[in-house]
Amino acid sequence: MREQQYVSFHLDRHLLGIDIQVVREIIRNVDFTPVACAPHGVRGLLNLRGQIITVLDLGPSLGLPLREIGPTSRCLILKSPEDVAPLVEAGLVDEAPAGESVGLLVDAISDVIRPGEQGVDLPPANANGIDADHLRGVVRLDGRLLLVLGLKKLVEEGLGQRVPVNVD
Repeated sequence: MREQQYVSFHLDRHLLGIDIQVVREIIRNVDFTPVACAPHGVRGLLNLRGQIITVLDLGPSLGLPLREIGPTSRCLILKSPEDVAPLVEAGLVDEAPAGESVGLLVDAISDVIRPGEQGVDLPPANANGIDADHLRGVVRLDGRLLLVLGLKKLVEEGLGQRVPVNVD
């Protein structure tokens, strides 16, 4: 069984994390080109060594304002769904991001978190104001919670795709 590792980052006062295996790279260049008539969460397009990456701001999907670009702002470039699919099939990753290769605009990068033996707990219904529908779990740290994001729904929402509602 592999040791879970999460790239942690800040959005406003929240400490959030995503599985390190879905992150291709972290870049300082947040110089993207805005796109007219794009969904609210799409901040623009970034040319990364000839590949066009859609830059998403997760703030609106999480009930937060759009990110202000500052000196600590970074863009987490996610692996494409095709690159993550074998990891999902092997049981190494819970889910693949939806759609296309995207970058996530964040306020600042923190650390790589290894939950170790304490593991990841199920998310509460509302963790620090973020709906549990967007969370895969929480990791209890010294005096803080790391909120582990579920990327599939967040990326779909950010790209303006319809997310089916489960009706039981």
